[in-house]
Amino acid sequence: MSIKRIVSFLPSATELLYEFRVQDNLYGVTHECKYPSDANSKPQVINSVINSDELTSKEIDTKTCQLLHEGEDIFVLNEKNLKEANPDLIISQETCKVCAAYTNQVNKAIQILQRKPILHSMDPHNLQEIINSVTELGKILEKESRGKEITDLLEKRINNIKKIKNDNSPKVLAIEWIDPFFTAGHWVPEMIQIAGGINMISKIGERSRRLEIQEIIDSDPDMIIMMPCGFDTKRTSAEYNNTLKENEIWNSLKAVKNKQVFAVDANSFFSKPSIRTIEGVEILAKIIQPDKFKNLEVSKGSFSHIG
Repeated sequence: MSIKRIVSFLPSATELLYEFRVQDNLYGVTHECKYPSDANSKPQVINSVINSDELTSKEIDTKTCQLLHEGEDIFVLNEKNLKEANPDLIISQETCKVCAAYTNQVNKAIQILQRKPILHSMDPHNLQEIINSVTELGKILEKESRGKEITDLLEKRINNIKKIKNDNSPKVLAIEWIDPFFTAGHWVPEMIQIAGGINMISKIGERSRRLEIQEIIDSDPDMIIMMPCGFDTKRTSAEYNNTLKENEIWNSLKAVKNKQVFAVDANSFFSKPSIRTIEGVEILAKIIQPDKFKNLEVSKGSFSHIG
C-alpha cells in the first residue's frame, strides 16, 4: 500500500517525517508538534486539556494526576480535522500516556474513520531503539535508503562522543520534574553514560518515577542536570529559581554547593524519543567534559549553568 496521507500523534514522529522529506504527505499533527517550524502550519488532530504554559510544575502534576485518577483523557481528538486528513497511516506511541496521545485517542480515531489506516506505534526506551525506529519507519514509507542515511549519521555522531574517554567520570543525576521530583528514565541514563558521566538512581530503559529528596541526598551527585519534561532551558531555569533556589536541604547537596547544576532544553533534546536526542548526548558531553568538547557545536540556548 502506497502511503499518501499521514497523521502523526507523536512529536518525535513528526520530526522524523520531515527528515524523510515526506512532510507534504503529513495531514495532521498534535499541538506539541512544533519542530520544525513548518509543522505549526499543519492541521492539529490532537490537543491537550491542560494548558501547561500557564501552570507551575506542581499545578501541572496535580492536574495530570487528577485526570488519570478519574480516568479522564489528558488529550482530546479533533474529529473534524482527523476526518479531513483521512490518513493511510497513523503514527502513535505507547511510551508515556502523559507525554503524547495514547491508546484512547488511537482507538477513537479508528472508530471515526471510515477507511481504516495502517497503525504504527513507536515505543523506544533507549538510543538503539530510537535509531531502530528510523529504520522501521523507512520501510513503511518505502524510503529505506534515506533511512540508512539518517541512521548512519546518528551512529557516527554517537561514536564521536564515545571515543573520547573520560578518566574522571562525575556522578550525574538527571531530574525530569522539579515539583515533585521525578527521575529521568528511558534513554537518558544511557545518554549520560555515553557523554562520560556515571548515571545515578535511574536505569537505562526504566520508566521515569517519582523521586524523594532522601534518594537525591543518598546518591550524592557531583553534578545535577535539570530537564523537566517538555520545558526549555529558560523555563527550567525559572522553575528552578522559584522552587529550589532557597531550599535549605537542596542547598546542602554537594553538587549545589560546588555550583554544578545545569538546565537543558528538555523539550527539544531529552523528553521525546526523537533523533534530536543525539544532540542531547552532545549537549551532555559539553556539560560533563567541557574541556574535551569545548569545540563541539550545539544549538544556541540548549543548556545553561544555573547554580
